[in-house]
Amino acid sequence: MNRHADRQHAVRCSPPGDDFPRDFAEVRGQQPLRLLSHNIQVGIATHRYSDYFTGGWKHLLPSADRAHSLDAIGPALAHFDIIGLQEADAGSIRSRFLNQAEYLADMAGLSHWAVRVNRDLGQFGKHALGLISRIEPIQVDQCPLPGRMPGRGALVADFRWDGHPLRVVDTHLALSQRARQWQFRQLGELCSVNGYVVVMADFNCEPSDPGLRQWCVENGLKLPRQSPLTYPRWRPQRAIDHIAVSQSLDIRGTEARAFGGSDHMPVAMSIALPSPSRASRD
Repeated sequence: MNRHADRQHAVRCSPPGDDFPRDFAEVRGQQPLRLLSHNIQVGIATHRYSDYFTGGWKHLLPSADRAHSLDAIGPALAHFDIIGLQEADAGSIRSRFLNQAEYLADMAGLSHWAVRVNRDLGQFGKHALGLISRIEPIQVDQCPLPGRMPGRGALVADFRWDGHPLRVVDTHLALSQRARQWQFRQLGELCSVNGYVVVMADFNCEPSDPGLRQWCVENGLKLPRQSPLTYPRWRPQRAIDHIAVSQSLDIRGTEARAFGGSDHMPVAMSIALPSPSRASRD
């Protein structure tokens, strides 16, 4: 694992026992793997730009619509095998001390979840990444990412898929192009492993961004040919939420999904292992 990884602080929960699937092929067979990446905006419901100003207090205090937003997301996650969450709360005043990743995993009926707290403000906020999966990861790690301000990081989980290693990285990159360049270099180290790689993130940049394009080329990754518009949810105009996968994986479909109340729409993708008899297509 990358020398900057810190497994000690990657919080993970799985049910006891050894009779759970250890390979996605045990639960999916030869069917594609279903992925979802979602910036959930700590459960805040945002319907228009003005809500950023009138609802700013919701980033500090609990609100009734937060529960409604999470309850709209949870059941939809049951249709996916791996879910990456950005802007989750790991338990503070604003979430009524609810670990949102654990709560959504429970609603979806998925037993395996992990959390990385990026910014720990104690009872006033625990800004976090979350990862939910249908099977138990072999290993869960976290890695801090560089930036002008501390608080960016990546949550890394290793799985098996039909006997092949599969690394999944969940992250949320900076708004600044310069900071993203530093973060892309660190992510490149996390992607330098044997097997297949999936990176799910709020990249905060369009697919045409030179840094994103160069990072994909250097690390043998690809985006779908047409990236769905995800922001803002009520009138999507920008594609800044992406799922990047190994070049050899077959992207069967990608779309933005309309559920939840976040200011971002979630991105869903289906991927399949490469087949000699099937040409890869996006």
